[in-house]
Amino acid sequence: MITAQELARSARADACAPAHLNAALRCLWLSKAGRWDEAHDACQNISDPVGAWIHAHLHREEGDHGNAAYWYHRANQPVPPRALSIEKEWEQLVEKLRS
Repeated sequence: MITAQELARSARADACAPAHLNAALRCLWLSKAGRWDEAHDACQNISDPVGAWIHAHLHREEGDHGNAAYWYHRANQPVPPRALSIEKEWEQLVEKLRS
């Protein structure tokens, strides 16, 4: 399975996400590739709490902390401390969702 570092490298270098990615990792790939709107649209098509968790992360990334808090609640996840960088949270999400 792909690591966070490999996924980030692919997002920076490749025009498309690797074909073997699940829907959650594809969203995170899009986010890392700078395609926030596509990532946002795609995460809304994931109906379980994972989609809400990615949705929360994306709103935190854009600086909309109130909306992010709502989506963390919907995902049954704690709101990360502001000291946790977006990059580090992205890596943690990849590691948790890659299995």
